[in-house]
Amino acid sequence: MLNREELKRYSRHILLSEVGMEGQKRLKKASVLVVGLGGLGSPLAMYLAASGVGTLGLVDFDVVETSNLQRQIIHGNSSIGQLKIESALQTLKDINPDVHVVLHHVALHSSNAKDIIKDYDIVADGTDNFQTRYLVNDTCVLLGKPNVYASVYKFEGQASIFATNDGPCYRCLYPSPPGAGTVPSCSEVGVLGVLPGIMGTVQATEVIKLILDKGKPLIGRLLVYNALDMRFSEIRLHKNPNCEICGEHPTIKELIDYDVFCGVKKDESKISHSTIDPQDNKEIQPQSLLHLIRKDEVFLLDVREPHEYEIARIEGSELIPLQQISKNLNKLPKNKSIVVICHLGSRSKAVVDYLHSNGFDNVYNLQGGIDRYALEIDGIMERY
Repeated sequence: MLNREELKRYSRHILLSEVGMEGQKRLKKASVLVVGLGGLGSPLAMYLAASGVGTLGLVDFDVVETSNLQRQIIHGNSSIGQLKIESALQTLKDINPDVHVVLHHVALHSSNAKDIIKDYDIVADGTDNFQTRYLVNDTCVLLGKPNVYASVYKFEGQASIFATNDGPCYRCLYPSPPGAGTVPSCSEVGVLGVLPGIMGTVQATEVIKLILDKGKPLIGRLLVYNALDMRFSEIRLHKNPNCEICGEHPTIKELIDYDVFCGVKKDESKISHSTIDPQDNKEIQPQSLLHLIRKDEVFLLDVREPHEYEIARIEGSELIPLQQISKNLNKLPKNKSIVVICHLGSRSKAVVDYLHSNGFDNVYNLQGGIDRYALEIDGIMERY
């Protein structure tokens, strides 16, 4: 039953014939797991709490940083340095103190995903990396839980519902992940601040529709949004009979190692900081780079964009944006080690591979990019 305070709070819902008392009771009984409390998870969790979803699970292991506040509206200045799940808890309780919030301060991985997800009716994936998206998808398929998905990139967003009995899963759309480092993250290319707000609200809408069993959910439909054109379009999706996990003859019956599947290296922090190791995928640690800079034994190639270079740079580095590398090979020395720099290390890795294929042997990627260099070497360098 709904008490008097709840009748007041949800009166505008109850007035809707498609919701009514029965629908609001359904919302109160429902449990939803929100994976990630960033740009998507922020409006998603806030609207689900405001709508009266009875139990909200929150999965995140990160802390709030200043650069988050442009789009992650569940957090504020007072939350900087705080765990995102704790910051989110305060906001959600202020929105609706009756919602039961369960905190999962963990990184979701193959060893804990089933144990966490099994207790919820619906999963809403607000993550920004491919290994977690495949992990959430596969877990939802194996457990029979709907996966309400969204993603954002610069000015564009996508949303759909995966892993239902009559619809496709994420692997039906993307059978295999893109090559490691080939799709830059929002922290590298940027994202319009309101975009995840729009797509996270779409996710919340789809979750509520699933709970109420009303309307036409985004099952078998990929909603695509372009903010610059203010245009929504739709792509029809079909269940792939050959899908490795939801097809007619599935080969994936247990969760796998998703870091390996997506080509993500593990335990990078355990790599030595003392030397360049030519066998270590041509990568160099910040401490090793500092040693070479002091000995003037390195050419620093910064492949970021000019506006990034203005924010932070390593003294003596030469800026040649990634798209201009092929036209400027003559500017690069072959008698010196070259260290390639970008924001977080993925764009520079692609340039290292390109230079190797063009006859440059002593080329190394600054692991973790200039952001890691600022953290470990230059404490006064601006981070973004």
